[in-house]
Amino acid sequence: MSARRRIIDDRLYANFVTFSVDRRRRLLDRERPKRILLGVLGDELTAFTAKCVGFVVMPDHVHAIVWFPEAGQLSRFMHAWKRKSSFHIRNWYRDHAGKYFANFGEGERFWLPKYHAFAIESRGKLEEKLDYMHENPVRAGLVQRAVDWPWSSARWYLEGRSVGVPIEWVDCGLGDG
Repeated sequence: MSARRRIIDDRLYANFVTFSVDRRRRLLDRERPKRILLGVLGDELTAFTAKCVGFVVMPDHVHAIVWFPEAGQLSRFMHAWKRKSSFHIRNWYRDHAGKYFANFGEGERFWLPKYHAFAIESRGKLEEKLDYMHENPVRAGLVQRAVDWPWSSARWYLEGRSVGVPIEWVDCGLGDG
């Protein structure tokens, strides 16, 4: 029997989160679903007065690093981001690309119900997670350089270019390690 992983959200640490499309369907292959996902992220950042330190959208999963000004916000934030984005992305597919679901099936749900979260307690760990995230499209063979993937914050960090979501560095709760 496996131990159930508990998400601890009682301090003002940045949180590295990962969540996936149900059955790893590539429902984020197209540009519009990715734009919808990032638009909802921006709305929820505003609603929660949260900060996004970085993100990457892959064809079947998402990584993000988010920070909240109050403890205990992560679960509500993730629920809202996933629920609203799945609603809008499903509607877009129904209205504009109905045949696309024929390849994957619409499924009972868009996202897997869970997400993985990791509290980041040091600047070194934050930089490590950002690098890991930004290199994900390179490791997947989607681009040769992280900066070439338009669906991540790598361009903001490496070239100072806008990425459609406000990116902010945080030092709150970070030690030197």
